[in-house]
Amino acid sequence: MRENDMLEKEEIFSKVLRAGRRTYFFDVRATKADDYYITITESKKFTEEDGSFHFKKHKIYLYKEDFAAFAEILEEMTSYVLNHKGEEVISERHQKDFKKEYFTEKTEDEIPQTSSFTDISFDDI
Repeated sequence: MRENDMLEKEEIFSKVLRAGRRTYFFDVRATKADDYYITITESKKFTEEDGSFHFKKHKIYLYKEDFAAFAEILEEMTSYVLNHKGEEVISERHQKDFKKEYFTEKTEDEIPQTSSFTDISFDDI
């Protein structure tokens, strides 16, 4: 079989989910016996300090005989998470570059005072 024929055979049906730095690819593929299976690929973008970037990919192969059990467990797991933690995304506050913004102004009495504060003036520098 020619390479183009193989590529066409592999690209039977696809969906893409973009989620921040992650992209999920859901693809229906064909086996050599012309049966279908699904691949789920997670691609995550990593940016280096010099501005260059690379992607790390992880792939799951899901065959028809596992569809029902996979869907059942996925539904059970997602329901568990949503029932116990709700739909609010709280992981953002754990990211190293997360900055919580306050929109209320505090009076001087509400600002915590610390004993480690050193008052200097520009004349001292």
